[in-house]
Amino acid sequence: MGEWAGVAIALASSSLGGSAAAVTRYLVGGADPVLLAILRWGIGFFCLLPCALLLGVRWPQRSDLPAVALLGICFFGLFFILYNVAVSYTTAARASLALATLPLHTMVVGAILGVERLTPRKIIGVGIAVLGVAAALAAGLARSPPGAWRGELIMTGAVFCMAFYNVLSRPLMQRSSPLGFLTVGMGAGAAVLVLAGFVKGSFAALDHFTMGQWIAGIYLGIGGGALAFILWVMALARATPTRVANTMTVNPIAATLLAAPLIGEPITPNLLIGLIAVFAGIWIATGEAKPA
Repeated sequence: MGEWAGVAIALASSSLGGSAAAVTRYLVGGADPVLLAILRWGIGFFCLLPCALLLGVRWPQRSDLPAVALLGICFFGLFFILYNVAVSYTTAARASLALATLPLHTMVVGAILGVERLTPRKIIGVGIAVLGVAAALAAGLARSPPGAWRGELIMTGAVFCMAFYNVLSRPLMQRSSPLGFLTVGMGAGAAVLVLAGFVKGSFAALDHFTMGQWIAGIYLGIGGGALAFILWVMALARATPTRVANTMTVNPIAATLLAAPLIGEPITPNLLIGLIAVFAGIWIATGEAKPA
């Protein structure tokens, strides 16, 4: 029951993450990738910290702090800068479709690190999903923004950052608590982003924000930042990394449904075909019985 509760929580998190992709695409014209990451994780951290203090969470052990901080910087810093750069090149739906291969990346990283065994069935599933995504993105290239392939390539690289985070975070979380682990990691990532923002002059763009952009930025921090990742780490504490990562297949659905009315991005058949390929590949890869 704990595994399936974790999967249900992860589905809610992935839906929020998909909506955040559409909101990021909406904001990307008026803010650079560093500022977008600061809005998401700076606001997210200031939502998390009071909750963690009021609840009296168990914080990471002193010996674990460097690892927790490094994971936070790599994920909330590096991953989301790459994520925002990727979304600036392509559509929210196409970027989210590339992101939907996360379970497969997580499976490969888990095998490399000795956490999960990579079987022939898993390799076949990985191949089907990746080929399906590649075919879908290539088929829609004529109707995509110029240079969209750069966005999908950058997103694929970024997904490896999240895969390592998924696999490496669980033991650290179990020695502290999901909310304590998340708060320290997000705080470390946000601190590095704010420093980079000052050096780069990213904050100047805030002077030109409209009311709609401020509302979108606040939603990005509260919904796509704090709430989405409270749910994500709760899911990782209850289910295996691959099962949690499987829920990323709803990410492009949520992104497409919101991006269509928000910024007029089309829902195309090739995106739906790619999503079906991702579902099929993940079902094949994870459908075999798991050893005790």
